[in-house]
Amino acid sequence: MSRSTASRLAGVALAVALAIPSAPSGTLYVHPSRGTDTAVGSSDAPLRTLETALQQARQAARPASIVLAEGRHELAAPLDLGPDDTGLTLMAAPGAAPVVSGGQRLLGWKPDPDRPGLWTTILQDVQQGRWYFHQLFVNGERAPRARTPNEGFLRARGPLGTNSPIALPFHPGDLRSEWAQFPDARLVMLMKWTDLHVPIRSIDAGTHVAHLAGGPRPYWMNENDARYWVENVPDALDAPGEWYLDRATGKLSYLAPDGLNPNQAVVVAPRLTELVRVTGDPTSARTADRLTFRGITWTETDYAMPADGLISPQAAVPVPGAFRVTFAADGLIESCRFLNLGGYALELGRGAQHWRIAGNEIRGSGAGGLRLGEPGDREPDALSACHRHTVIDNHLHQLGRIFAPAVGLIVFQSGGNRIAHNRIHDLYYTAISVGWNWGYRETPCRDNLIEFNHLHDVGQGRLSDMGGVYTLGPQPGTIVRNNLIHDVISYDYGGWGLYTDEGSTGIVMENNVVYRCKSAGFHQHYGRDNLIRNNIFAFNRENQLMRTRDEDHTSFRLTHNIVYFDSGQLLGSSWRNNRFILDHNLYFDRRAGSDPAALRFAGGTWSEWRARGHDANSRIADPLFVDPDRDDFRLRPESPALAVGFRPIDTSRVGPRPGPRPGSDL
Repeated sequence: MSRSTASRLAGVALAVALAIPSAPSGTLYVHPSRGTDTAVGSSDAPLRTLETALQQARQAARPASIVLAEGRHELAAPLDLGPDDTGLTLMAAPGAAPVVSGGQRLLGWKPDPDRPGLWTTILQDVQQGRWYFHQLFVNGERAPRARTPNEGFLRARGPLGTNSPIALPFHPGDLRSEWAQFPDARLVMLMKWTDLHVPIRSIDAGTHVAHLAGGPRPYWMNENDARYWVENVPDALDAPGEWYLDRATGKLSYLAPDGLNPNQAVVVAPRLTELVRVTGDPTSARTADRLTFRGITWTETDYAMPADGLISPQAAVPVPGAFRVTFAADGLIESCRFLNLGGYALELGRGAQHWRIAGNEIRGSGAGGLRLGEPGDREPDALSACHRHTVIDNHLHQLGRIFAPAVGLIVFQSGGNRIAHNRIHDLYYTAISVGWNWGYRETPCRDNLIEFNHLHDVGQGRLSDMGGVYTLGPQPGTIVRNNLIHDVISYDYGGWGLYTDEGSTGIVMENNVVYRCKSAGFHQHYGRDNLIRNNIFAFNRENQLMRTRDEDHTSFRLTHNIVYFDSGQLLGSSWRNNRFILDHNLYFDRRAGSDPAALRFAGGTWSEWRARGHDANSRIADPLFVDPDRDDFRLRPESPALAVGFRPIDTSRVGPRPGPRPGSDL
C-alpha cells in the first residue's frame, strides 16, 4: 500500500469515527421522549431511560454524571444505588425541570352517559391482580378518595372496644351494613396524636356497632366521641374530584369537576412506593458515598397499606420515605422538589452520615417531609450511626395528607445534625420533632442544632399533643434557637410552641419568638435541667407557660424571657414544688396593665410568688413592642425588657434564603 493510499484510508476512518456520536467522558444524557436506549448517551444521542443510564454509568472509568432532560421520566422500579455508584451525580439539564415519577398516566377515559361528570376507565392490571393503588393525582394535586361525609367527621357513640376486632359504637344512620362487603373500604379515625386506617369487618344495623380490623385497641384511643369517616365505598362517590377504584373489575371511576376532561388532564396513579434506594453494604463496610441529586422533581408514589390496615402511632413512624438512604456518606440533595409522595418524602436511616439536604421543596406528602435516624433505642457502632447531617433552606408544606400524625421533620436516634433556615407549615402535627425516648435513658440523640426555622400553621385543629418544636429524652448539647413559631393549634389539648416532652434533658431553647399557640408558648411535661432563655412568648391563648409534672430535680431555668398576653392565664398546670427557676423575666397582661396585683402566678399574687423564691429580678411592664397586633415584636429603644437583660431578637434571617448557597452554612 502506498503512503498516499494509507493516508486516504486513515482520513476516511477518522471521518467515520467523527460521524458516530459519543458521550462526553463521564457524562450521560437522558431524554424521555427523544432518547433511545441503544444510543451512546451524548447530548445529541441521548438515552431514553434512567435505568439504562445507570448501567452505563457503572462502566465508566471515573465517577459519572447523568443529565436529565425536560419531561416525565417514569420508573418501572425504584432506582437502586450502591457502593458501585459512588461519586455519581444525577442532575437536571441546564434550564430543565425533569420529573421522575413512580406513577403511570391514565388514559382511555369514557364519560358515563347516565351521570354527567362521571368518567371511567378499565385498568387491566388491577383487574388481573397485578396492581392496586390508594392515591390518585390529577394535574399535580392529590384527588380525594370517595368518602363520607365529604367534609368534617362522623362521631363515635361511645368509647371503642378494647379487644380485637375493635368495636365501634356508631350513631343510627351513620354507617350502612353493605359497606362491610367492600374489602377495600377503609374507616379512618383521628384520636389524640394518632390515627387509624382499617378495613371494616362488620356493621350491625341493629346494635349500631361496627367491628374493625386490627386490635387490640391502643391505650391512648380512649375518647368517647372519636372523629372518623369512611372512604373508598362506591356510594360515597358524590363530590366533584372524588374517585373510586373497584379491585374486582379494575374499573376506576372519577367524578370530574366541571369542565375537566380526564383525557386532556394529567391523571396519574402510582405504581411504586419508593423512587430511590441508596444502600451501602455494611457487611463489607462498603458505603455508597458522594452521591449528588440536583434540580429534579421526584413525584407520585403510593404507600403499601397492610391488609389489616394501619393503627398509626405518634409521628406515623411505620410509614417510610420514598427516597431512602442507608449506609451512605457525604451525599447532597439540593434544589429538588418532592411532590405528592405516598408516605414520607426523604429518609436518612441507619448508617447515613454527613448528608446535605439544601434548597429543596417538599409538598403534598401523604406523611411527613424528612426522617433522620431510626426510632429504635440501640447505641449504634461507628458504621451504623446516622449523624451529622445538614438540612438547610428547605420548604416543607401541605404534609400529612394521608397520615395526619406525620411530622414535618423528625430526628429519631441521630446526633450532630443542623436543621436551619427551613420553612415548615400547613401540616396536622408537630413541625420539628427531636428525640425518640420516653424517659431518662441516654440515647444517640444529642448535639442537634435547630435554628432560624419558620414554623407555622401547625396542627390546624386536627390532632392533639403537639409542638412547633417537640423534644423527647436526654439530649445533651441540643440547642433550639432563633426560630419563629406561631399558630400551633391543636384539636383538644396540647397546641404548644416549644414542647419538652417526657425526659427532655439538657436542652437549651433561646432567642425564639413564639406566638398565637392554642395551649401555651412553652410546655414541659417532665424533664431535667433545660434552659429556656431570651424568648418572646406572645398572645398564646389558654396559658403562656406550662409545667405538668413535679419531680425531685430542677425541671428547667426560665430566664430573660418576655411573656406578653391578653387571654388565658400566665402559668398553667403544676407549679407546686418549686423545683424550677424563673427570674429576669418581663411579664405583661394587656388586660391588667402594669398593676402587679392584677396578675396571678400559679394561683397566688406577685408578692406570694416572689416569696417562694421566684422572679426576684423580674418585672411586670409593657415591653413596648413596635406593633404586636401586626406580629412585629421588635423592641422600641426605651423597652423595659432591656433592663432585665433581654437581648433583642432579629427574625430577619429566619426561613429559607433565596438563591443557591453551595457550601454555605451561614
